[in-house]
Order: sequence, then C-alpha cells, then structure tokens
Amino acid sequence: MSLDEESQQLVAAFAAAGSPATHETTPAIARLSGPSLAAMSGRGPEVGETREIELTGEDGGTFRVRVLSPSGTPSAVLVYYHGGGWVLSDIDLQYDTVARRLVDRAGCTVVMVNYRKAPEHRFPTAVDDAWTALTWVDEHRDDLAPPGAPLLVAGDSAGGNLAAVMAQRARDRGGPTIDEQILVYPVTDRDLDRPSYHDPENQLLLSRATMEWFWGHYAPDPQAREHPDASPLRHPDLTGLPPAFVYLAGHDPLHDAGREYADRLAAAGVDVTMEVAAGQMHTFFQMANLLPGYARGIDRVVQRIAERVTVHSPASA
Repeated sequence: MSLDEESQQLVAAFAAAGSPATHETTPAIARLSGPSLAAMSGRGPEVGETREIELTGEDGGTFRVRVLSPSGTPSAVLVYYHGGGWVLSDIDLQYDTVARRLVDRAGCTVVMVNYRKAPEHRFPTAVDDAWTALTWVDEHRDDLAPPGAPLLVAGDSAGGNLAAVMAQRARDRGGPTIDEQILVYPVTDRDLDRPSYHDPENQLLLSRATMEWFWGHYAPDPQAREHPDASPLRHPDLTGLPPAFVYLAGHDPLHDAGREYADRLAAAGVDVTMEVAAGQMHTFFQMANLLPGYARGIDRVVQRIAERVTVHSPASA
C-alpha cells in the first residue's frame, strides 16, 4: 500500500519549509524542531495526577521520570520509552501528549522515562537509565496500581529498542516480571543493509542516512553495536521473553529488522502478535493530532493493553 495522503502532505510540508534533513545538522540544531511539532500536536487530555521523579543512574548522573495516573483505579502500569534515535525528543513535548492519551484511553498509570541522550551520553547510558527506571517502577508498583496489576514496557523506534532490551535484561536477571512488551517500529539491529533500508519509498522523515547519523552519535564504536543491549535481535536466546506486540509501519527503513525480530520471537516460543500499519511511515505514532495513523495506532495499543489487563483479571485466573 502506498503512503497515505495525510502522510504525503506532511512530508511535503516539511520539504516546503526548507528545513535540512536531520542527518545534515547537529544534534543541537535537530532538537530545535521539537517545540514546533509539540505546538502542532497540542496538549493531551487532563489526567488524574502527574508527578515528576528524579532518579540517579548507575554512573551517578540524574534523569527524570514522569508518572501520569488516571482519575480512577489504574488498570496496569506501563513504562514508556520514547523515540528519537537516542538523540532527540524528551518527555515534555509530543510524548507528553502521547502519554496523556494512553492514560486517558487505557486507564493505566504511564511512567515516561527521560533517559539521557547521545552524543552527550552514549551507549549504554540510555539502556542503564531505562533499567534504573524499570527497577524503580517495580519497587513502587503497588503505589502505582493495585497489587497484581500487569506491568508492561513499551516504546517506539529507539524507545522500542529500549523496551525490547528491558524485556531481555529482566529475563536474564531474574526480574522484574514483565507481562507484555509493546514494540512500535523498534530499532532491533545495527545492520542498515536490509531491503527496507534501501527502498526509495521508505526514505521519508526517517531515512537510511538519518539512521546512520543516529547510530554514529549513540554508539560510534561498531563493536558496541553488536551487543544485544544495542541490537536486541543479536541476543542468541529469545526464549522465555514476555508476550510481545510488534507494531510496524508499512513505509519504514526499520521494517525488515522489526519483522525479523517478531519472527525470531515466535520461533523461540514467545506469544507474539505482529501487525503492520499499512500506508504509515516511521514516526506516525508520535504525530499526535497530526496524522490519522496516530489515532489508529493509539487505538490499537490501547486495545492491546486492555487484552493484557483482561488476561490478568481475577475472573480469568
């Protein structure tokens, strides 16, 4: 299916604005686009409570998490890692809108992790911050949702990479117990030569050149990129991982590696649902109120959360 009309119009608008491609700029300049995109998205719905927590990373540095709780009793705890190639974005702009929508629609507590970014903080800082946040949530989960409520990890793009790595690390370290991993067009491998990376129809807001730029800032050492904490597809053993919802974009350089990760999970006996958002491009899930694909994506993720909550309800026990 070709790229949908709304996405085509958005890509054309960016091109008409004359802004350079991300990989043609510096991280500092690329980050300047965040406020304008956030203004276009607008603020998400009001939630029951919002708290800012400062955590200390393994290296002694600090970072924030934002805890957004619904007005009623939370159905689950969702730890969300935002996208941006480990270099861009944060929890204050578009992703705050995404989080608020998830809280409002799914009725769960969402913990947004503002892991530290490259190139100022290179691999594995983002991974270690993601783990610190996950263990903090596990230690406080009875304060975040009723006892027995499911714990889920989720993320898009680089955040999907971190969510997948957290599922692997939690299994390898004997906990926390993760009940679901929701991976939205995740970065699963450092190899940029799969067909989807070279497909001309996929060179949109994210291109192969932009992914080279992201990897160069995040993990400039090629050997570091081989580690499963950077490329979760390279973990030799995917058995025993939590159920996974792998949600891919139809037009995305990352598509083939994401599909391969879903296939390997299934081959390892993991309960996997893999779906493709036809006609959508990479970044659609963060384009709050800008693309219809965003709304449909939220609907699908909310449905998946509800399914997981149902599995863990007393009536299904």
